[in-house]
Amino acid sequence: MATTLRLPISGGTLQDYTVVNTPLAAPQRPAGGHAFNRVAYAAAHVVVDPLADNNPWLDRNIDWERTIAFREYLWDLGLGVAEAMDTAQRGMGLDWTGAKELIANVQSAAHQRPDALIAYGAGTDHLPPGQDIGIDDVIRAYEEQVAYVEEQGGRIILMASRALAAAAKNPEDYVRVYDRILRQVRQPVIIHWLGDMFDPALSGYWGARDDIEAMETAIAIINDHASKVDGVKISLLSAEKEIVMRRRLDATVKMYTGDDFNYAELIAGDEQGYSHALLGIFDAIAPAASAALQTLAKDDLAGFHDILAPTVPLSRHIFKAPTRFYKTGVVFLAYLNGFQNHFQMLGGQQSARSMVHLAELFRLADKARVLRDPDIAAARMKTILATIGI
Repeated sequence: MATTLRLPISGGTLQDYTVVNTPLAAPQRPAGGHAFNRVAYAAAHVVVDPLADNNPWLDRNIDWERTIAFREYLWDLGLGVAEAMDTAQRGMGLDWTGAKELIANVQSAAHQRPDALIAYGAGTDHLPPGQDIGIDDVIRAYEEQVAYVEEQGGRIILMASRALAAAAKNPEDYVRVYDRILRQVRQPVIIHWLGDMFDPALSGYWGARDDIEAMETAIAIINDHASKVDGVKISLLSAEKEIVMRRRLDATVKMYTGDDFNYAELIAGDEQGYSHALLGIFDAIAPAASAALQTLAKDDLAGFHDILAPTVPLSRHIFKAPTRFYKTGVVFLAYLNGFQNHFQMLGGQQSARSMVHLAELFRLADKARVLRDPDIAAARMKTILATIGI
């Protein structure tokens, strides 16, 4: 019998919602591993320990067993893991000390399986922006984090730097920093351009407020160091800007879409190319992402869109403005799907979205067929609703 819930809607009222879809079956791991024709990373969240006796707004309380298990789940689906990124609340609850612990623990797990694709964020978040912080300070901060990841044997995602955005006076300062770091790295890195809708402190990155103007500096840096750049991930939520940049990159440099609004069309591509993926939404829709990528690898473009298209409204809802609060929706869906037994987050960020927002997320997840067990998800949704008297 179908499950019906009373869910809040805009305007302060309640409305009945009946679960309508059966879950999308998680793809089975082939004996030889998954064979995709796109490289796909899911930026993974961390699971907190809700029983820790600490100050949740201030202290780390990571449940390592659950956190590692979630990464094993992503690897089993053929997805790579983009570790210690903003989905894991890097710089928004997870500081560099915590990120180092996360990197070390996950790298240890990755060593146990040769098929584990993983890359780690290296940035400057241990360097607080300030008037006394200069470009040389930013370079040293990058060098410290790059050295740590390389010492662990990890690949690097070179994260955008709040300190650099604050210290840089012009595009030449960005050229100086990236030239220095890219000349030193041991293996090609992924460069991350995170838009200010994700992090307002990164406004004006690459030395320009206009994205197209900023892109000129980024492309010049990347193409000048193509041998040291595996790819670039841009998170600007603009398919048009991503395609413009994609077509101008050196032929050896991948574009990794970070566009959680338009990822399906960007991964599918056009007659001039396509994007690979490094996406926070792949944490939340991992089975659909894996199944769609398997289908695309069989040259079934229509089947790819049939699987992935229903997830796009869900993703656009999770990443709606203020976009920086998207992590709340990602973790809420992990709770509904049984990957953790609670809806708690670092820094208390489970409170960053309204109950109306979470109710709509439940509806859209059902329609996208990404609720692994609708009965369990509905029961957990009712538990959350009970906390506000519904």
